[in-house]
Amino acid sequence: MTDHDEAAAVRPLTLTWASRHLAAGERIVGAEALHGGVTAEMRRLTIRTPDGGHRDLVLRSFVDPFHLARAEDALHREAGALALLKGTDVPAPCLVAVDPTAARCEYPSLLMTRLAGRTAVEDEGLATRVPLLARQLVAIHAVRPANRPRTYEALTTADTVVVPKGADAAAWAMAIDMIREPAPPYQGRFLHRDFQPGNVLFDVPPATPADTRITGVVDWAGASWGPADLDVAHCSTNLALLHGPAWGPRFAEAYEEAGGTLAASASERLYWRVRDVLAFSEEVRLVARPWREAGRADLTNQAVERRLDTYLTTLLDTPG
Repeated sequence: MTDHDEAAAVRPLTLTWASRHLAAGERIVGAEALHGGVTAEMRRLTIRTPDGGHRDLVLRSFVDPFHLARAEDALHREAGALALLKGTDVPAPCLVAVDPTAARCEYPSLLMTRLAGRTAVEDEGLATRVPLLARQLVAIHAVRPANRPRTYEALTTADTVVVPKGADAAAWAMAIDMIREPAPPYQGRFLHRDFQPGNVLFDVPPATPADTRITGVVDWAGASWGPADLDVAHCSTNLALLHGPAWGPRFAEAYEEAGGTLAASASERLYWRVRDVLAFSEEVRLVARPWREAGRADLTNQAVERRLDTYLTTLLDTPG
């Protein structure tokens, strides 16, 4: 087997496990590290087929000790979500195999099909992509599972928020006080829980960028049940940090224009958006690194923190 770089090397037990889930006559002939993942190692595996052709699979392995404790739950969630989405209009990978407890692999792992397309984090073409993202999220929220996934978790608390250096202290104090209050009531929906540009694949024709389309939605490890506002707030924050604070509210508008339904009152919608901003405060460095690896060298930790602060104050200053 040929590795494109040392980081791509698949560990022996995992390689054997993955090979057992191939079709007769197939074998793994290459591996390539995929960049952009935050919680797990991602690799593209090249499979040679008996007729001499090739196909690709994607291997996710939880290796980092910090994330290892939640690996079993995350892989059960992802496997369940991929099985649920099979046959729906949501373009998700197909599950090939999963070993959530590392019974046969060195680390908890999941093997799935690879989807065509690429992530798009550049500013160019954003006005075309935002409505596509909104329509795709509406379609995800329209899925009605026979068995609901576990209720969402909101891990950020008033005590875990990290106020950026130089931020508007009064605004952050107001926001922190907001999440001390109980969450608003909501109508549950099937959630992706990390729906954002880094987890959506696009086909962007160079000659006709207006014909851009979504080819896949990946990373379903957080799939859960909860308010649509959570997913909308999360994508809004990502867009605000990637492309500027004005794009956060614009995505929420696009979601409603696409037929999505958000919380009835402005105060309820604000609660979920503020909660997501505060959650980002704890992991600015984690989320900014993959963006820089994808070509956004301008998104330094400091630049992202400034945008986070500006976005928060924009939300709090927006009437009704």
